Amino acid sequence: MPRMKKPARTLTHLDPQGRPAMVDVSSKAVTAREARAECRVRFPVDVAKQLRASGLKSAKGGIVETAIIAGTMAVKRTHELIPFCHPLPIDGCRLSVDWDGDTALRIECSVKTTHRTGVEMEALTGATVAALTVYDMCKALSHRIVLGPAKVLGKRGGRHDFGAA
Repeated sequence: MPRMKKPARTLTHLDPQGRPAMVDVSSKAVTAREARAECRVRFPVDVAKQLRASGLKSAKGGIVETAIIAGTMAVKRTHELIPFCHPLPIDGCRLSVDWDGDTALRIECSVKTTHRTGVEMEALTGATVAALTVYDMCKALSHRIVLGPAKVLGKRGGRHDFGAA
C-alpha cells in the first residue's frame, strides 16, 4: 500500500493574502494546556565561583528570587510583548533556577491554562525574561555572560503534543 504524504505545514500567522494576522481560535475547543521551556545562563568560571560563594546574592538582592518574579510577570504579559499572542488566563506558572554543571544556571518555566490556544510562548517568555534578569543582576561582574539556548521542552493540549509538558 503506498504511503500517504503528510500535508505541508504552513505558517499560521498569515492571512490568505500573505499579510500578518492573529490566528482565529474561536472554533477550537477549550482544553487544559501546558508547556515547559528552558533557558540557560552561562558564566565565565571566575564569575560562577563568585556567585556560588555569595549564594547567588548580589548587591541588587537575591538573583534567583528576582528572576522568578520577573519570569512570572513576563508570563502574564506575553500578549503585550509578542504581537499575535492571545491574552490568556494563566492557571499556573512555576519557574525553577538551578545550577547545571559548574558554570551555568538552568531556568525552567512551566505554564498552564485552560483555553483554546497553547502557552508555549508564555513558557518561553518566562524562561528568557528570567534569564535576562539574571544577566542584568550579574553584568557588573562580566559582560561575557551568555544566554541560551532557549527552547520549548514540551507541550500538552491542543492538536500537537510533544515532549513532556
